[in-house]
Amino acid sequence: MIFRQFIDPETSTHTYLLADESTRETILIDPVLEQFERDRTLLRELDLSLRYTLETHVHADHITAAALFRTEEGSEIGVSAAAGVKTADLELDEGDEIRIGSTTLEVCSTPGHTDGCVSYICRAQGMAFTGDALLIRGCGRTDFQQGDASLLFSSVRNKIFALPDETLVFPGHDYKGRMVTSVAEEKRCNPRLGLDKSEADFVAIMKRLDLAYPKQIDVAVPANLKCGLLEIPSGSPLPQSASAAAKPVASVMEEQGRQDAELDES
Repeated sequence: MIFRQFIDPETSTHTYLLADESTRETILIDPVLEQFERDRTLLRELDLSLRYTLETHVHADHITAAALFRTEEGSEIGVSAAAGVKTADLELDEGDEIRIGSTTLEVCSTPGHTDGCVSYICRAQGMAFTGDALLIRGCGRTDFQQGDASLLFSSVRNKIFALPDETLVFPGHDYKGRMVTSVAEEKRCNPRLGLDKSEADFVAIMKRLDLAYPKQIDVAVPANLKCGLLEIPSGSPLPQSASAAAKPVASVMEEQGRQDAELDES
């Protein structure tokens, strides 16, 4: 399997590329509109054929590139059936499988950050793509978009932490430059969801968070409920918002509220 991990500096969003070496069929998980040209360039450089773009949830901090890839590359869009995205090609449910060549991703429903959160599990490779349900030493916030702290606790403990300890966890975001963790690490080290915390502890932690209102939410959520940009003719330039140069992560985090703040342990 060919595997690549990318980051969008503006939002600290990770995008993941998985491709079958024989068939060249490819999946992109959580593509970002502003990074469309970066991702498409790599597809062409590696002679890959994009089969699917998969969303872990309806994002509040960026617009997905899924619809643009569908227009330009003919890929299909997969989103949780619970997310209410009626323009998706695949409405995914628990236990569904996405296959490219010999590689299989299993859909695992992990709501709590939003109703439509899913994780994608590649059991053969020991990999889990958890979106915002489980971050490195953190998790997605639960104070908007159908957030439910008790439900998120259950999703992580009963679904993600049920995976083998050595499973590598690839999150939807990281704000400290970290790229990957493991189930065992998060069980031991996650200050919100580690095994030393009870459900009551977790709910109390999430209630104490005082997070800024995400600046992109009023634009991003409506767009992502339609899979991003829907009607860009082939060959047309990206809108200005999608071609602006990204700022360094540190400066952006100073300037704007972010979707999933780290735990303040002070």
